[in-house]
Order: sequence, then C-alpha cells, then structure tokens
Amino acid sequence: MNVFVTGATGFIGVSLCHALAQRGHTVHALVRDPAKAGQILHDRIRVVSGHVLDPECLAQGMESCDAVIHMAALARVWSRDPDEFHAVNVHGTVNVMDAAVRAGVKRVLVTSTAGVYGPSTDGKPVSEKTTAGMDHFTPYEHTKAIADQEAGKYSAIGMDVVFLHPTRVFGPGQLSESNTVTAMIDGYLKGKWRIIPGNGKSMGNYVYVDDVVQGHLLALEKGTGGEHYILGGENVTYHEFFDILKEQSGIYHRLFHIPYCAMLSASTLMGIFARFGFKPLITNGFVRKYNYHWINDSRKAMNELGYRPISLREGMDKTISWIRDMNAI
Repeated sequence: MNVFVTGATGFIGVSLCHALAQRGHTVHALVRDPAKAGQILHDRIRVVSGHVLDPECLAQGMESCDAVIHMAALARVWSRDPDEFHAVNVHGTVNVMDAAVRAGVKRVLVTSTAGVYGPSTDGKPVSEKTTAGMDHFTPYEHTKAIADQEAGKYSAIGMDVVFLHPTRVFGPGQLSESNTVTAMIDGYLKGKWRIIPGNGKSMGNYVYVDDVVQGHLLALEKGTGGEHYILGGENVTYHEFFDILKEQSGIYHRLFHIPYCAMLSASTLMGIFARFGFKPLITNGFVRKYNYHWINDSRKAMNELGYRPISLREGMDKTISWIRDMNAI
C-alpha cells in the first residue's frame, strides 16, 4: 500500500516508517523539520515537508495513498503557548481527517494515548470500555481526548477509522519528551536518576516500542473501523520497575523517594517561573498523576488483532543493550 504517516520523525514514527517500508509498503512521511529527515532514509520512504496545520501539504502528501496513520501530536509537559496543544492535537487531527476524506483514503489509524481513559480508580485495569471518571490531568491528554471525539465523527458517517492507545512507551529511539521512560532508564544507568516518585507503589503500564509498531501494523491489516485498541505491556509499580532495571543492568544505585507534597511544591514553583518563560521540568498536572494507578488491559488488541507484547524484563534488556551500545557504558 501507499501509506501517509504524520509524526514520521517522532519516537514511534521513525520505527513505524521503517517497519512499513521493510514490509513492502511505500511511505509518504510528513516531516516538519527537514533536519530530522535523515532518520527515515529508505528507498520506499518519500519525505513530504509540512505540518498537520497545513491542509495543502496534507492533500499533496495523501495523493494516491490507500491509508493514513496519524501519529503527529504535541506530547510535551508544557508549552509557552497553551493554545498550541489544541491547535496541533485537535485542529491537526481534523485537518488530517478532512484531507483523508478528500483523497479517498480507505483506512485511517489515529494514534491516541491510553491516558484519555483516565487512571484506574478502583484498582481494576482500564479498558476500551472505561469512561474517564475525572478531568484529564494534562493539556496533552485533554486535547487528545477531544481529538478522538472529532475523529470519531468521521467514523460515525462511515469512514474506516481505527483508534490506537499506547501506554507508557519505551525502547530505542530519540530521548525526547515522548520517550521519557527510556530517558529515565538512561539516567539511572549513568547514575543521574536517583529518585522514585511518591511511595513507589503507584502502578503504570509499560510497553516496548516495537510492540506498539507491531500493533499499528496489525491494526492496519485487521483493525475494525470505529474500534479502539489499547496497546500496552505489563502493569508494575515503580518499585517493581526499578527492581527489574537493577537486575537486568547489574547496577544497583540507591534510590530516594520524593514525597508527593514535595513534588507538588516544586512543580508549583516551576509554574511560577514558567510565567516568565522558563520551561518547567514537570507540572502540577503530571505530579497529581502519581497519586493514582494507571493499570491498562490490552486483551482486546490481543484477541482481535493478534497483538503480542513482550515482557517488561525482555524489553528492558533490549533497551539497556541499546543504551550501552549508544553510550559505551
């Protein structure tokens, strides 16, 4: 197929573009920053310069395409312009969907986040049937939820739209704000990350990047239009996460718990400085997330798509090996 991919030079996007090309598909890769195009050089990858806020470049890029995979998003902790989240995540999605309709694209995959379903407030895994029981904690999750609703309108009128919801993704790739888990692993190996948020008992779901790519390829082939699929891995506490990291790396740094109130105070102070243009490392919204479990259930993707994620231990081992090769640790 000819597949148009937004967010092609992002953390997941680079791996996905190469996987598509290796399977014989021709990829039309939307690239906002030409300097990053070198990451996706391949005979079957055609670079399309532009942005999801530019309808003309979307129309040109989707010409003759059979499918669209919309991965582009503003996945940051903070933006100097608060409206940027809505512009990119919501308006950008609408632009992509409009362009796909005009181009006669057969199938659209919308990459969302499992965060739109909210935390597990009753201790049970969150599934595709879960309705968020509270407001979203961050502008990213809030606008991604709105974007899903907007894309859902196209599904309601008969367009073949499949929604994918990755959890906390980690693995080889650029250490950007969308790859914070790998950055944390890298920091631990170098002795620069020595903290555990809160009491360490908060649970989260961690998925290896190649599994998320696998989920997209399966959804492209087998996904049911209008359906949502959580692409996750294992549910573990912070204590369990770092125990596995220690065992797999053979490095046993002492870690220190940072109380919730201390993190909230620090994020509040950073928020004050942010008013003067200083980028905060973390926001109040992100800190509040540490008070909850983020347990996810990927059985729907397993049963309907044949999705098979590897264990956290195996993914961690692969990631540690990659980091050591990159940094010669």
